[in-house]
Amino acid sequence: MFTGIIEEVGKLKSIKREGETITLEVNAPFVSRDIALGSSVAVSGVCLTVVGVKGDIFVAEMMEETAKKTKLSFLRPGELLNLERSLKLSSRLDGHIVQGHVEGMGIISRVVGGKRTKVMWIKTEEEVFRYIVPKGSVAVDGVSLTVIEMEGSAFSVGLIPATLESTTLGKSREGDQVNIETDILGRYIERFLHSDKEASSLTWEKLSRYGWL
Repeated sequence: MFTGIIEEVGKLKSIKREGETITLEVNAPFVSRDIALGSSVAVSGVCLTVVGVKGDIFVAEMMEETAKKTKLSFLRPGELLNLERSLKLSSRLDGHIVQGHVEGMGIISRVVGGKRTKVMWIKTEEEVFRYIVPKGSVAVDGVSLTVIEMEGSAFSVGLIPATLESTTLGKSREGDQVNIETDILGRYIERFLHSDKEASSLTWEKLSRYGWL
């Protein structure tokens, strides 16, 4: 589990594909000094497992299926990545609950504002957009953000100076793809309501019709 508070912006050193497995080498001095084999690291919002550490570089693996659902499938050496180590039980939850299970991708459709703050509009597919709520939380490339507005199939988020300076979003431009993970609480609520709706379709008449009464 993660919080969406980015600890470091790392740089992709290499990416290798072998069968259905993709191996990433990421240069990240801060994150690499306190992770071990088997640790979880969110890489631009995608939860990956660490399989090696070489000084300032950590090595992580992911399945091809994971890559297809995220923008990690388009990575090239030299690209910058938002990094966050998994949450400890003793840590503060300063962002929101982020699982690292990216649901889909969005495209930045607009970026407005000045040098210190910006408003970013992101367009995404319906199966992701349905869980976006005004004033709710959303993880964009692993960054915990608050939804400002919704319009059509797009939503906007605010980027404060700290976010612009300490994450890759400060360098993102219109047309760029981003990983999206909606708030898990919203998904649980929908599942609960859907189950409740299914249960409510059971009536005394149906029970009698099928011989239970």
